[in-house]
Amino acid sequence: MAEAELTTTLTGGRARRWRPPPDVALAWGITVAVLGLLVVLPLSAVVLTARHAGLGGILRSVSSPIALAALGLSFGGALVSAALNAVMGTVVAWTLVRYEFPGRALVNAVVDLPFALPTAVAGITLSELFSPRGWAGTLGLRFSYTPLGVLLAMTFVSLPFVVRAVQPVLEGVEREVEEAAASLGATPWQTFTRVVLPSLRPAVLTGLALSFARAIGEYGSVVIISGNIPMRTLTAPVLIFERLEQYDTVGATAVATVMLVVSVATLLAVGLLQRWGRHDAA
Repeated sequence: MAEAELTTTLTGGRARRWRPPPDVALAWGITVAVLGLLVVLPLSAVVLTARHAGLGGILRSVSSPIALAALGLSFGGALVSAALNAVMGTVVAWTLVRYEFPGRALVNAVVDLPFALPTAVAGITLSELFSPRGWAGTLGLRFSYTPLGVLLAMTFVSLPFVVRAVQPVLEGVEREVEEAAASLGATPWQTFTRVVLPSLRPAVLTGLALSFARAIGEYGSVVIISGNIPMRTLTAPVLIFERLEQYDTVGATAVATVMLVVSVATLLAVGLLQRWGRHDAA
């Protein structure tokens, strides 16, 4: 009530509705337009295209053995690669932040190589390296045209997301807190798990979500190293492309819709975990 009287007094006895400043309105307008045109509209088109087949048609398209195997490999491989990256990326970020060593700048630059390297080049490189005739293949590490090769490609392209999410947060962690824990008798492992890790948990979850999203949609490197063997190494993105080549638009959009729904649900779940992690860290 007092706020209403104050507003009336300041506006000369006439209550006025608050309006955002022009710069705020312009920023919101650009944001809504960009997200609507580049994100919401294309995704809505996918769902609407799949809707023409009806629920029965969608279920038939995604419940075939080939589609189920492809979806399982894509989501399972992406989840495993994201979990591996959460561990390895945190270790890499810790090494880059806490240790000084020759070539540190070079290692820091190499982390971003999967961002800049075309995925087809990554696929060719990994395929040749782990083929029976490759350097690693001659040592018994023959991952080309196997599910492990798919997992390797997913892990390769999505590793930088965890490193770059954890690194700036780790740089902001005060060393005095760790020194205080050590002075109280905590071991290095206890200091990391009970003092440092709670602060890093939201960043690790963010990197994990980004890594999962990147891996699940990987096409360029996977299509080369996997060999696209149905029921074995065929992934969902490659299956979508193959169905489009066969003019099976409904089948392709049905698989795409399932990937969209599961991906959104996963990211929402990770977002809730992030809020939980920040709450615990606070």
